[in-house]
Amino acid sequence: MRIEDYGMIGDLHTAALVGTDGSIDWLCLPRFDSPACFASLLGDERNGCWRLEPASGGRCARRRYRGDTLVLETEWDTPDGSVRVTDAMPPHRGAADIVRVVEGLSGRVPMRTMMRLRFGYGRNEPWIRCHDGHLAAIAGPDAAWLDSDVPLEVADGAAHAEFAVPAGRRVSFVLTYQPSHEERPQTVDPEAGIAGAEAFWAEWLERLDYEGEWRDAVCRSLITLKALTYAPTGGILAAATTSLPEDLGGVRNWDYRFCWLRDATYSLQALLGTGYIEEARQWREWLLRAAAGDPAELQIMYGLDGRRWLPELTLDWLTGYEGSAPVRIGNAASGQFQLDVWGEILDGLHLARAAGLQVDEDAWDLQKALLDYLEGNWDRPDEGLWEIRGDRHHFVHSKVMAWAGLNRGIRAVERFGLDGPVDKWKALCAQIHDEVCDRGFDAERGTFTQFYGSQGLDAALLLIPQVGFLPWSDSRVIGTVEAVRRELAHDGFIRRYDPAADGGVDGLPGHEGAFLACTFWLVDALQGTGREREARGLFERLLDVRNDLGLLSEEYDSGAGRQIGNTPQAYSHVGLVNSARHLSGTHPATAVRTENGRQTVDKGD
Repeated sequence: MRIEDYGMIGDLHTAALVGTDGSIDWLCLPRFDSPACFASLLGDERNGCWRLEPASGGRCARRRYRGDTLVLETEWDTPDGSVRVTDAMPPHRGAADIVRVVEGLSGRVPMRTMMRLRFGYGRNEPWIRCHDGHLAAIAGPDAAWLDSDVPLEVADGAAHAEFAVPAGRRVSFVLTYQPSHEERPQTVDPEAGIAGAEAFWAEWLERLDYEGEWRDAVCRSLITLKALTYAPTGGILAAATTSLPEDLGGVRNWDYRFCWLRDATYSLQALLGTGYIEEARQWREWLLRAAAGDPAELQIMYGLDGRRWLPELTLDWLTGYEGSAPVRIGNAASGQFQLDVWGEILDGLHLARAAGLQVDEDAWDLQKALLDYLEGNWDRPDEGLWEIRGDRHHFVHSKVMAWAGLNRGIRAVERFGLDGPVDKWKALCAQIHDEVCDRGFDAERGTFTQFYGSQGLDAALLLIPQVGFLPWSDSRVIGTVEAVRRELAHDGFIRRYDPAADGGVDGLPGHEGAFLACTFWLVDALQGTGREREARGLFERLLDVRNDLGLLSEEYDSGAGRQIGNTPQAYSHVGLVNSARHLSGTHPATAVRTENGRQTVDKGD
């Protein structure tokens, strides 16, 4: 399966990837960040999967989500007739359920199923036994039950069944998970489970406030973003998977099943701008809890519940997607110093306040502590937003976001009457602004650079006008947009940076594809600099990169014509929503004004 051959189903606690061949090849239970029990995505069938398909096999003829929901319908046309499999994960009821219903559409189609549970990322074979007409599987802390409308047999450590489905008949399967020390929960009724999932998503979409040109695409991206939200805490994952490669066959394989602070501002923009105030509030509250404490100990990412300890390990029993090894769990980048994160948090909290999300005094105390930290640390080199594993540098984007964080502190005092040393912050803003324009801009090339003295570029430079550091009309902004298009574009799509520039800035071998979120940033930059026709054309090309279900991974390999990187990627879908809002005229303008020769911003005001 190509990465785009997978669709996602989920219950806001975890998610499963379902291939065009009817196989669930990735599922972590009971949470997104739990060890996978189906891990063949990163290995082979022996590492766990659940196949449900016509006996003749093969890829489906068509598939779709049922309306604006996360209920997936997959159909096959065979010599014996046509059949549909409906997959859903009902709203969470204290136990995780996967419901799969086979429905005969015409003829009489022979079917087969094989479920091979392998807990512990495909390593631990459970003890499987028959019990009261269902199968039970137990391994250490994990237990799962499989209920079926047809008889099941156990062979080679897996559950098997062969059956035929005539037109009009429905055959159901329900997999339920619960920790092994707890009693087995009552099995969800399969028809009621699917109906409940459909009703949940239909009700959720009623709150959508977007009437722009690309409503269907925005709808699907918002559903995906919601599906990547861990309901108990409101945290939004970067992606549902780990170790899907940025370089096929290479080592650029990372675990994205965590919550990045950097994503907060853009996620808040997407949610607040489309009517999802409660989701924005929950994400903001998660952000405040995660950032609480000593500002010096702030991390760039946290677990779903705000957990800090995310040690990076490799799983040597998994061969990796298309041989892309190592397979990693955890993420060592959580211990990096990335200066821009302080600015991102302050920017996000300002956006929330400006949108009317009430913030208490304790939140402002936290923001002032973050501002104090920026005051004493903005001039340190860091690893930058792309989490390089090479030497630290003075990244231009990091300095710009330090400026943005201080600027949002100034706006909070001046607009909302909060207390703070605004004159000191203004002086520091001016100092950072002068240094970035002096040391981070290459006058000969007419562009800002990736870091001070760098010969490379960074797609994050496209955000300079978005955060209000300079206006879109500034010649340095226009020159930077052109330089990024010239040096980082591949077939029109934008890479994050050039890994080979400056002797190999990220310290890793290999290359990577175009970063889809960065390409959406270029859409916004083209729109901001008055090239709306080009912006719309690029946006339409990005829509074409989505798979048949409207899903996007992290990157796109235009040479191979396929998606790469972890999937579905929240940052990509957030980029789609925000760019659609920009182009539709529903995104609030960033008001830039000049005070004493220094540009300031009221973002979201």
